[in-house]
Amino acid sequence: MELRTVEELMDLLYACRGTRDVTGHDQAPVDAHDHALRTAALLRRGRPADKELQVAGLVRPVGRLLWPGEPASRADRAADAIRALLGERVAGLVRLHPRLGLPADDDLLTLRAADEEARTACFDAGVLEDWRTVLELLAARNSRFGMVD
Repeated sequence: MELRTVEELMDLLYACRGTRDVTGHDQAPVDAHDHALRTAALLRRGRPADKELQVAGLVRPVGRLLWPGEPASRADRAADAIRALLGERVAGLVRLHPRLGLPADDDLLTLRAADEEARTACFDAGVLEDWRTVLELLAARNSRFGMVD
């Protein structure tokens, strides 16, 4: 599956509400939608100019909805689904995020740290609609389809 429009992506992100995300055996489950918003907000605070990094934190949970029964390949398939719309860098960050055994650059370490902090942080991270413009700007720059709605 390949996401072609920001609207399709937004629908998936809205659908994450109420889904529980657990990454480790010792971690309590968190709402995937709220966690994604907090992760993106933390990245926005730490790296305000790096929109691709922020969006990687926001869109990471779409893999759980697209392929719920396939945890081993979820990150790869989520990256493939967003690549055409959001670009290679966002897709690469989404793909490598769960692979803890591989060498990581500063961007990936920052993403992982924000992801971890967002599990316990309690603050108002805004609403998903706040991210529409950023998603549209990235899509306009990266989409080979030229279809941004």
